[in-house]
Amino acid sequence: MSEHAKKRRFGLGTLGLVATTALVLTGCAGVSQEPDDRPQELTKVTLTTNYLAGGPNSGFMLADERGYYEEVGLDVEIQEGQGSATTASVVAQSNSEFGYADGPAAMQVMSQGGDLVIIAPVLQTNGFSVMSLEESGILDVEDLVGKSVGVQPGTAQANLFNAVLAANGVDSSDVEIVNIDPSALVGSLLEGRVDAITAGADSQGVQLRDQGATINEILYKDAGVPTVGLSMIVQRSWAEDNPEIVEAFVSASLKGWDDARNDPEAAAAATLAAFPAAGTEEAFVKQLNVDIPLLCSPGATSLGLFPADNWEITFDLLVQYLDLPDDQPIDGYYTEDYLQEELPAC
Repeated sequence: MSEHAKKRRFGLGTLGLVATTALVLTGCAGVSQEPDDRPQELTKVTLTTNYLAGGPNSGFMLADERGYYEEVGLDVEIQEGQGSATTASVVAQSNSEFGYADGPAAMQVMSQGGDLVIIAPVLQTNGFSVMSLEESGILDVEDLVGKSVGVQPGTAQANLFNAVLAANGVDSSDVEIVNIDPSALVGSLLEGRVDAITAGADSQGVQLRDQGATINEILYKDAGVPTVGLSMIVQRSWAEDNPEIVEAFVSASLKGWDDARNDPEAAAAATLAAFPAAGTEEAFVKQLNVDIPLLCSPGATSLGLFPADNWEITFDLLVQYLDLPDDQPIDGYYTEDYLQEELPAC
């Protein structure tokens, strides 16, 4: 059992994990005892998040705290990730049953032979942005010409930045890219070491405002790159062997996210309880409030169900700007097989 959260280890699951126990006869008296109806062990699985615990992944912690995983027979250990690309690789290499990663980052791992599939987008539009201090005068992508931009190598927002530039007719050679450690990203902008940074509106954007900065933000989704955002992923071959577990995980997780959008404070509290050193409840609420509008993309009818047209937009952008191979159709990267018929409505 993981130390980060208290698990209720006994409960009725829906995966056929609870067996009816036969009557046990006492040897000397020959009298039958009451059936032993104690449930069997829950099925243990691991979820690796996209990054450190916070608002962007708080729906999973709320699902765990409210017992939704236990209700479907699962004991889910939630581990913090180190970036979407890393999380995707961890899942592809069978080191975690489930992952939570940016869709394009996972698709790139798949295109390189990784055994993965997206099973349910959570943030149906990415929440990335180019941030600059108000006095910089950077209001549009074209204003980045001749400027320095700090990025976190290996992150989804860094990988998609070239797509933002290309979509707006800016040659990447006209922008100075500065690789910066994630812990120094906000400080680098505040101290003037770079003119702008690429980051998460729900993360560094919140941090900057909390430190009193007035910032300009160019959201990727408004700059021609409205790609699918953070999504649940799983190893495709493992999912095919364990469809009931995957369906149960997706169902319980979406239930947690539905609760999170309706009660951000509860989701923040659950996240803090699970990861006490990750931040503050106030910060988690601010992050989640940025993400809630991203849970449903234009045209979406349900949580977890990304419209086909929007998948095509993501695919075309990745093929054009991130060299994603076009030798397989977009539906080779995702599946709706593990979604229930009735999903939380948008």
